[in-house]
Amino acid sequence: MSEINQDRYRLLVKICQLYYEEDLNQLDIAKRLGISRPHVSRMLTAAKNEGIVNISINNPFSTEQELEKLFIKTFSIQDALIVDSSETDPIKLHAQLGRTSAALIESVLRDGDIVGIMAGRTIASAAEKLDYFEREGLQFVPLVGGWGSEGTSWHANSNALAFANKLKSKCWILHAPAVVASEETGALLRREPAIDQVLQLAQQSRVAVISIGEVSEQATMVRSGNFSLSDIAAVEERGAVASLCASFLDSSGREIEVPEKNRFIGLTASELRVIPKVIGIAGGSQKVEAITAALRGKWMDILVTDAATARAILDFHRSNEAK
Repeated sequence: MSEINQDRYRLLVKICQLYYEEDLNQLDIAKRLGISRPHVSRMLTAAKNEGIVNISINNPFSTEQELEKLFIKTFSIQDALIVDSSETDPIKLHAQLGRTSAALIESVLRDGDIVGIMAGRTIASAAEKLDYFEREGLQFVPLVGGWGSEGTSWHANSNALAFANKLKSKCWILHAPAVVASEETGALLRREPAIDQVLQLAQQSRVAVISIGEVSEQATMVRSGNFSLSDIAAVEERGAVASLCASFLDSSGREIEVPEKNRFIGLTASELRVIPKVIGIAGGSQKVEAITAALRGKWMDILVTDAATARAILDFHRSNEAK
């Protein structure tokens, strides 16, 4: 090694020691050595390229993160958070997804945000697991009405209130059911000034936190008593495989027009599309087809799910072409 190269090597090592071992920032190193900060940055990059510095990350989440990368590539979404879970108990799974979602939501929210909140047990769990963090001027607003008298602790209104209480923020309430008996009643309620005001505000959300519903006899809308077995059979016959807010999706993720849609009080999928950041939280084998449809339609920017569901979604997507 020539003397010039040896001196350069010595300087690279010195800069690396100051930066990585003594925790000096690039500006401090530049002042100490009498060189420019950009030159320090270039020297640090050169040190990595020449093998002086080898960075090793102790990553216990590598398997899930490989799945996340595959999801982002496969479905062209902004991000995915996939948790490794052996839980088959739905309550424990909801809690785990809720914890992961709570950390994500904290990183996403900004001062002054309007946040649209959907119904769902995982969303209720996210609100429960959330720790207080300071943001100014947050407003939480439900995206749909209530699902009857059962399970009120995870209705959209309850979830919005839970988030607002945790973050000491303002909450709006949508005084309407999610599904009504007739299209005429739906049209009348949507024209009510108090209901229209909340729905208009929901459309102005910068962030939406949503769940994805399956279309089956076990779906929440059926078990709540608001949607009959004949209703669900009718939308299934028209190709619906998922429900998203006040809309239904086919296997390709397209929003489909069904008369039953007019009985819903809430934002439609098309209105949801306008919201800049949509976070979907869903897991479980019964939701695989529904989540796949929502991903194919690009209805969300970020998905939070568990590894077992993620693998099942990828398998289903590969082996079942959209109709």
